[in-house]
Amino acid sequence: MSSTSGTSGTDVDLAKALRGAAWPGTDEVPYPRADPADAARLPADTWGTALLPVGVRLELVGDAEAVEVDYTCATDDLGYRGAGAGTTFTAWRGDDLLDEQPAVLADGVSTVRLALPGSTAGTVTVHVPEGMRPRLHAVRAVDGSLEAAPAGPRWLCYGDSIAEGWVASGPGRAWPAVAARRWGLDVVNLGYAGSARGEIASAEQLAALPADVVSVTHGTNCWTRIPHSVDQMRANLAAFLDILRQGHPETPIVVGSPVVRPDAEETPNRLGATLVDLRAAIEEVVEARQAAGDARLTLVRGGPLLTADQLPDGIHPGDEGHAALAAAFGGAVATAVGAAGPGADDGSGAGAG
Repeated sequence: MSSTSGTSGTDVDLAKALRGAAWPGTDEVPYPRADPADAARLPADTWGTALLPVGVRLELVGDAEAVEVDYTCATDDLGYRGAGAGTTFTAWRGDDLLDEQPAVLADGVSTVRLALPGSTAGTVTVHVPEGMRPRLHAVRAVDGSLEAAPAGPRWLCYGDSIAEGWVASGPGRAWPAVAARRWGLDVVNLGYAGSARGEIASAEQLAALPADVVSVTHGTNCWTRIPHSVDQMRANLAAFLDILRQGHPETPIVVGSPVVRPDAEETPNRLGATLVDLRAAIEEVVEARQAAGDARLTLVRGGPLLTADQLPDGIHPGDEGHAALAAAFGGAVATAVGAAGPGADDGSGAGAG
């Protein structure tokens, strides 16, 4: 049910239940995914996608039969990503989708009710319609009680459009969201579609945030949007990791090299680098640091993880591909931080080299 009329229930502490928002919001951007005070140093494409509340969600525990959320949406223009950017509220318990209801764009505050059937054990995660840029106003338990779930290990997930969730069918099926629910991780999604080229300003912002584990999965946009040479890729990643280590000297860092992209694998960019070349450069940087003694650094080789038929648009994975990345990248993150859960060490591509 989605409506524009409020209903009754037991209030839940919204501030405690809200997850995925790393910086204080503003009147125009309630859940920024980059530091608003530092936005002027970011590329315009990075800040543009940081306006979307990707990964913002509610995490709840309790025995209520339903949850109600009061909200407003800023837009119904979903851009290139389309409906996969999120047009519904969804309630999940682990890998199980409990309910899904449409969001509406209205002049006033709207209310959505999500049913919570089945066992009351475990965390309920409510993913929001990210593409519509919602603001949440209140949360209520219906026919029972709910409270904010205990937060798991905090995971900063830096990457490009694949980390942001393109082209999963909805926000709850993006690989970071799947992995976070499966292993009980408090993910902060810092995936920036069309950008995330290892900018130093982004590295400094990540270094300043508290974290229990950090993942870095970028590189495709270094082949195409802002072409990098092999030497540039090596130097830039080395600098990015140097800055991360300044802020997180002992924090586990998981680096994933780019997944397959058929049009880029053997095609040189303007500076003569193929995606195969850039992938190798990323892996060489990580291997060299591991050999030099960084035991808290993990490499996940992205090349073998997906096949071309798992890329509906030839670049981004669909739901099946995101599930595979959740197992591989997410499993490596869970192992690195010692999170409990099935598949935490599944042999899917993570390792010391």
